[in-house]
Amino acid sequence: MNKNRKTLVTLIAATTLIVTTLSGCSGGKSVGNIAGEANGGTANSGSNSEQVTITHYTIDSEDRTFIEKLIPEFEKEHPNIKVKVEKAPYEQFDSKLQTLIAGGKSPDVTSHYGYGGFAEYYNKDMLFDMTDLIKEEGFKSSDYNIPDDLMKIYTVKDRTYGIPVNMYVTLMLYNKDMFDAAQLSYPPSDYEDKNWTFAAMVEEAKKMTVVSDNIAKTQYGVDFTWAERDMRPLYFGAEPYSEDTWTNGGVPSETHFDSPEVIAAYQKLFDLIFKDKVSPNSEWSKSVAGQNGDPFVAGKIGMSIGGSWNLAGANDFPFKIGVAAVPWGGNDQVRSTLYVDPLLILKDSKHPKEAFEWIKYLLTTDVQEKSIELSGGNPPVNTEAAEVYYKHFEGIDPADVKKVYEGAIKYGYESYNHLITNYSQINDMFINEMQPVETGHKTLEEVMPVIQKKVTEIIKR
Repeated sequence: MNKNRKTLVTLIAATTLIVTTLSGCSGGKSVGNIAGEANGGTANSGSNSEQVTITHYTIDSEDRTFIEKLIPEFEKEHPNIKVKVEKAPYEQFDSKLQTLIAGGKSPDVTSHYGYGGFAEYYNKDMLFDMTDLIKEEGFKSSDYNIPDDLMKIYTVKDRTYGIPVNMYVTLMLYNKDMFDAAQLSYPPSDYEDKNWTFAAMVEEAKKMTVVSDNIAKTQYGVDFTWAERDMRPLYFGAEPYSEDTWTNGGVPSETHFDSPEVIAAYQKLFDLIFKDKVSPNSEWSKSVAGQNGDPFVAGKIGMSIGGSWNLAGANDFPFKIGVAAVPWGGNDQVRSTLYVDPLLILKDSKHPKEAFEWIKYLLTTDVQEKSIELSGGNPPVNTEAAEVYYKHFEGIDPADVKKVYEGAIKYGYESYNHLITNYSQINDMFINEMQPVETGHKTLEEVMPVIQKKVTEIIKR
């Protein structure tokens, strides 16, 4: 799961920007433009009168398993449908899904909640084509306050394979207490503020950084985890994948991870740790917050750049927080990663019609509003429910949340893990190969040629 908001004239207007960004006007790409030929699935539904059980496969975390609390009301309204929730840890999500499918125990409903994304699922022929079912059921996205442009994201050759349920963006969270202690002005939520640059962020970070032999006194100014590792050069204007990736089924003909431009982009990020010394290394972060913890939540980071899921639980942070725009990094079109999560029916589902009933229920305004609270702050795709989301976070001006979302959408680019095939393998490789750089034991010049070779091998499989 960078990883916002605030002055969205209306989410409907903003979602027009989403499609613009995802189609290329602001650097983004529509998944529908990159997925290739559709598989033409057909409905294989159980009878509406017989009682059937469908399985919803999700991550074993509170921000996903909250759906269990929605099941009783759904089953009351749909006495012929029982819903079972299957869970897996994030790191095991994709592998367990493949095992379930291979063993003839395919779930009915899921999303790309693991390392793999839509393009990978699509190219592995895992997805059910919802097009005919949508027509049969008379489904209209407008009935669920879902803008048509969002529906197009997971449409391939006029065939629909997913329906959006949540929309995340990249944003900056900042610790107001640390800014106040350093007597600094808060960073802006307006993405059009051209004074808010990467360099300006570094200077602010220096004023909040305290490095001490006493770990309890050490704190850092910024933690910059923008997107997955292979996508980060894009923030600085360096493109690691060839342009035909987005029109060739998520399969690039060329990659450029050993190019001077890409290496220079990565160097700027690692300079935050080893040169400017305003960011923590991974070892320090684990020592402070634990293996799966967050040093920002621990009150040790002034500014944290990541996905808007980081807002979940913000009401319980032990300090005052604000939201701000991601600073300008050198790419005039891209400053935010977009994560538009769809609900998918798997091709091997034995009850797609009943699965679709469950999906429609999760998209209703009432349920999407209820889900915000139950999940701890998941951003709904339903535009009416989104107004409730903006007001969810105590101590944060809802207008700021809207403004950051508006800017993040305007300068957004759909996450590579949704667009590139074999992504789970690419991501695992990046984590392993980048680790010596992150700990300071190897240089980028040593590692990037190895990564370039391995990316090429993975894509060729």
